[in-house]
Amino acid sequence: MKGSQLAQSHPTDTNNASVISPDGSEVIHITEVTVCNTSSSAVTYRIFHDEDGTTYDTTTARFYDISLPGNTTDVLETNWWMRDSTGNLAVRVGTGSTITFTFDGELLQA
Repeated sequence: MKGSQLAQSHPTDTNNASVISPDGSEVIHITEVTVCNTSSSAVTYRIFHDEDGTTYDTTTARFYDISLPGNTTDVLETNWWMRDSTGNLAVRVGTGSTITFTFDGELLQA
């Protein structure tokens, strides 16, 4: 189940970037992530899911230093829930301005 587009990010640098954080009345169900490398060279990416904070390291990594060949796309089926307003979903790329992340799923009311 793909669902609706919840968020999209195209990081311009190699820093961690928060993409989704629910407010107090939201429950977010992420069912699919599309990772599109728009450059001609291989690039690495990371995706972090911290249910109750902003720790973006190996303890919250869902995908870590995945190499994506140039001009290709990964479609990742997921079943991630976000219920805590302090939680964050974040991304990071090895080279800025090369990868677009699209997160699809459902936005529900708490």
